[in-house]
Amino acid sequence: MTDIDQAAPPAPPTTPAPQPAPPPPLLALNGLTVVRGGGKVVDTIDMTVEAGTVTALLGVNGAGKSSLIQAVAGLLPAAGGSVALAGTLIHTLPAEQRAKLGIGLSPEGRRVFPGMTVGDNLLAVCRAGAKVRRERVAAVYELFPQLAPRDRTLAWQLSGGQQQMLAIGRALMNLPRLLVLDEPTLGLAPAVIFDLMERLTWVAASGTAILVAEQNAAVLSIAHRCCVMRVGRIVLETTGADLAQDPQRLQAAMLGT
Repeated sequence: MTDIDQAAPPAPPTTPAPQPAPPPPLLALNGLTVVRGGGKVVDTIDMTVEAGTVTALLGVNGAGKSSLIQAVAGLLPAAGGSVALAGTLIHTLPAEQRAKLGIGLSPEGRRVFPGMTVGDNLLAVCRAGAKVRRERVAAVYELFPQLAPRDRTLAWQLSGGQQQMLAIGRALMNLPRLLVLDEPTLGLAPAVIFDLMERLTWVAASGTAILVAEQNAAVLSIAHRCCVMRVGRIVLETTGADLAQDPQRLQAAMLGT
């Protein structure tokens, strides 16, 4: 037998193991279009939001920010395109079903229940059992300590900043994967806004994604991504830090100058 006959057969080529597909973004908008009054107020928007990040929508009144927020939450129908939460299409679902899937909304104007106490505002929206509801109220009070001593205070008796804290705390009561905020700094003093921004960073650090519509550039201090909207479209997308360092660029994008 020759040496060739005794040689072991060559090993088959190794095939690299298939790599798992990356998880889908927590929120994905593909071609989202919203029509109001016969015109497009959101025009074929593509955007993603990742878990644990803050994405800011900046624009002047009429830019389409609130309409986009409402379309994500299910308060406005999509005339075109899609909305997906963690890879599941939700744009045909009603608002209450989207809330059950993990979207928490704090609407423009706060809209707390004025004749109910702070504690009852929080308890009223929570779908969990009594023990868990009490634990979640305690967690909201830990996030917003000003609310704790006002547990039995009627919501209409709170200051504007406290009402905003209550509105956000209420949106957090069902542990949303995505917290959606519409103009949360409206009418608030700068010191209150600064404190609110800090607390929202804590929410994002816990893994909750935040999508916030704002006119106030203060949100740039916490935004990982910033999308500037004008006339229903995203005209600029960059990091919050980038725009915070270039206010003229932000102003030009918002006003179209």
